[in-house]
Amino acid sequence: MQLDLKQEHLDIMRAHVESHAPLEACGLLAGKNNSVEKVLLIANQAQSPVRFRMDPAEQLEAFNWIESNEMYLLAIFHSHPAGPETVSVTDIAEATYPVVQIIWSRPNGVWQARGFWIQDKQVSEVQLQITGSQQPS
Repeated sequence: MQLDLKQEHLDIMRAHVESHAPLEACGLLAGKNNSVEKVLLIANQAQSPVRFRMDPAEQLEAFNWIESNEMYLLAIFHSHPAGPETVSVTDIAEATYPVVQIIWSRPNGVWQARGFWIQDKQVSEVQLQITGSQQPS
């Protein structure tokens, strides 16, 4: 499985997670056929460096936007400013939607994104295919 994104989508997410560090930041990715068309930034109601809880009103507004634009929820992203570079035990326990989970972390101080699929408490990595750049970030 892979998720197709444009470099600009990565740039939007990276700026969002960077601007909220050291707190976790979050949002949604919408599109069709595993191809992202829109990044929707959502406030982290938890205001925590180790947890995220999407603001319910903003999340509902984003879901309504996705539906009204005839797209689908393809991924949820959030940051792990202090690590880990993969999904956490909490991420696995709270995975609700059958979509790609993108985790932003910054090993060696440089933000990177990795995709994961969580199903039945099992985790597998998902390739993030980036267009408009030489290599995935």
